[in-house]
Amino acid sequence: MRPVPGKTPRVKRVVVVGGGFGGFHCARSLSRMVPRGTAEVVVVNPTDFHLYTPLLPHVAGGLVHAPDIAVALSRLRGVVLCRGNAVDADLDAHTITVLSTSGERFELPWDRLVLAPGSVTRVFDIPGLQAHAHGFKTLTEALYLHDRVIANVERARVTADLAEREALSTFVVVGAGLAGAEFVAMAKRLATAAAPRLRTRWLLLDMAPAVLPQLGEALSAKATDALRRLGVEVRLGTSIREARPDSVTLTDGTVVPCRLLVWTAGVSASPLVQRLGLPLDRGRVVVRADLSVREHPHVYAVGDAAAVPDLTRPGGVCAQTAQHAQRQGPVAARNIAASFGYGELTYYRHRDLGMVADLGGLSAVADPMGLRLTGPPAKLVTSGYHLLALESTGNRLRVGTDWLLHALLRTVPISTGLVSDASAALVAAEQLSIYPPLPQEASTPSRQPSPVA
Repeated sequence: MRPVPGKTPRVKRVVVVGGGFGGFHCARSLSRMVPRGTAEVVVVNPTDFHLYTPLLPHVAGGLVHAPDIAVALSRLRGVVLCRGNAVDADLDAHTITVLSTSGERFELPWDRLVLAPGSVTRVFDIPGLQAHAHGFKTLTEALYLHDRVIANVERARVTADLAEREALSTFVVVGAGLAGAEFVAMAKRLATAAAPRLRTRWLLLDMAPAVLPQLGEALSAKATDALRRLGVEVRLGTSIREARPDSVTLTDGTVVPCRLLVWTAGVSASPLVQRLGLPLDRGRVVVRADLSVREHPHVYAVGDAAAVPDLTRPGGVCAQTAQHAQRQGPVAARNIAASFGYGELTYYRHRDLGMVADLGGLSAVADPMGLRLTGPPAKLVTSGYHLLALESTGNRLRVGTDWLLHALLRTVPISTGLVSDASAALVAAEQLSIYPPLPQEASTPSRQPSPVA
């Protein structure tokens, strides 16, 4: 289907909220699918880069330089970057409210809207949690945790106060999913490299009955064994009851002295989607199989903020993973292009290809295409997957070089202290305070998404 010959269509604006996996791939694909001058693609994002978040543990562990996992959004030819956060939207008036990085608020009109704001760390009403815990979803948090681990062990090594030394050399990580398991493995190795003679204590907690349960019982057990051999105390069926500046109280009543608490216990959809009055399924925007919102057909949602029907598992929704988000983006782009008269409508369908987890050194677990791997073979698959998934050749070369140099050279970790405690606080790092409080009224009822577009 093509536009009517002889008529010049008005240039339409497509606004993509978020430069994560879904937003990045949607904008890039759409800029290639429609003829130049047909549509203006605008990406609203607080930073000028797309972040490859699966390698954040490598940044925190000192294996990879932070800029090497950041892909400049300027690489997206034909795409306009609007630096800021979308904090509200009027879907009937076709506008979104943007809070710029300089603090200016303005309205941005659109003809098609793609909601890809991603997710934020899920927090609970635990005393002291937001004040004393640190999340692990941003580059700021990864850099801060790298420095804090080194700084804590350096201070512990020289203090004469035994209680102070115990608190400084004890680290508590809550959440035994992918982020928590990889972080604790990388950070434990970092601490050992920074202070080889200091004995550190690492606790990995989760209310779930298994580490990395998505991998299945056999690989989960292998991952647990690998972490315990590394010296990590894995406590399942356990979380924290209270957090204080120098200790945490576990749900079993145990008080653990510690000066660093890392919280990776799940994610929630961006607070933006709660403000739009759209049907939600467990906090995520309900969309059809073509990724559009039924009540607003010119609005699309992808990634962690969208409840996308999983056509490979009827009745289910797609998991909140980068694997799904980076494939949903091009499907949304294709359907937007089709709405302009270029190409045909399609449904999102993707069978999960498996999961990989890097536990540092030669330790890893992976189940690509259902093939269960551990040790060096899993490490090879995991590294290869990350290199292929990075968005540019330059990033692949830099990350590969980082890994090679770290393997060949003995590096002495240093703490730069460039990220302040205030900027790395959970609420500040993930910019949770920019969203005004929701009005006290009944929320839109949740329902299951329909696979019918």
